[in-house]
Amino acid sequence: MNTVTMYSTATCPYCIRAEQLLKQKGVANLVKIRIDEDSFEQEKMIARTGRRTVPQIYIGETHVGGFDDIAALDRAGKLDPLLNN
Repeated sequence: MNTVTMYSTATCPYCIRAEQLLKQKGVANLVKIRIDEDSFEQEKMIARTGRRTVPQIYIGETHVGGFDDIAALDRAGKLDPLLNN
């Protein structure tokens, strides 16, 4: 299973929902980067993704976006292949 990296904050409800969905999918190796604790990480996230909102999720080296994006991938049957590639 690919490593999943998620930029998040402590109080973001979409981050919590994204983490729940990923755990339901069997993701055990979730790397959470808290941008609310480190402004340098926030700058890195913006430079890497071009986005300012959280969550921002990478599966392996593939940027898949936020919660709405992974939920749509899941509904389309495309999330599992990305996770297990």
